[in-house]
Amino acid sequence: MTSNVTAVSYGLNITPSGLERLRSVLTGNGAELLSETSHGDSRYQVQVAQVSLPDATAAGLAGLRRAVAHASISGFDTALVPAELRSAGRKMLIMDVDSTLIQQEVIELLAAYAGKFEEVAAVTEAAMRGELDFTQSLHARVAVLAGLPADVVRSVREEVKLSLGAADLVAAFKAAGHVVAVVSGGFNQILEPIADELGLDHWQANELEIVDGVLTGKVLGAVVDRAAKEKFLREWAAAEGIALEHTVAVGDGANDLDMLGAAGIGVAFNAKPAVRAVADAAINMPYLDAVRHIAGV
Repeated sequence: MTSNVTAVSYGLNITPSGLERLRSVLTGNGAELLSETSHGDSRYQVQVAQVSLPDATAAGLAGLRRAVAHASISGFDTALVPAELRSAGRKMLIMDVDSTLIQQEVIELLAAYAGKFEEVAAVTEAAMRGELDFTQSLHARVAVLAGLPADVVRSVREEVKLSLGAADLVAAFKAAGHVVAVVSGGFNQILEPIADELGLDHWQANELEIVDGVLTGKVLGAVVDRAAKEKFLREWAAAEGIALEHTVAVGDGANDLDMLGAAGIGVAFNAKPAVRAVADAAINMPYLDAVRHIAGV
């Protein structure tokens, strides 16, 4: 019998009792376990189970994912991944930037220079929970930056830190011949040097307007919002000749939902509850490179 689904578990505390509970949930929902392997490092553990699922359609897989989620097994998360995605010869990884590829929210770092950190952070949080229109909220947050010298952009670049494991994740995908892209509701002026450093294949964010060395409090052109993120996923995958079924999307906020839903598998990374509730998989630890194990890279 051939495996058509892989159950990838990862976490800080994978216990025998937890794995036994997972096996019970899988087999209780019609899956047959074919093999299991364990690996990981000093940061977190990984358990990979090859599974045969009678109904490996999108609906069948979604049902099994719900059953695993409802089991609420503590200590680790489990991603159920179609074997076709993990075995694909060429895949595309597409990620959000703020609070995903990097640890911070750039708009909040910029707002701190205008003395508006708390005000902007509250709006950002509400927008990421899906309580506010993203485009309107972005324009409102950028407006508080009006009058700041453009030099603050350089200062913020120096404050930005990649998420733990982010560089390793990108390097692993690139070394295996896969495509790596990022799309952000943040700003090109911050993203460009990161994209160059990591060697990203595709990237897009918003452009802060700067006139005579001063931020105007506006962005140029159409805002990279929820719909735009999905659009870039589809466009870049098509340009690279990669089927959507072979794409992996990672994000944390409500503006990532369309992108996560359109990808072969959507991963919520330390995400807001509304995102975790509908994503195909979730990572609830600080190590972004766990995506490697989900994707089989």
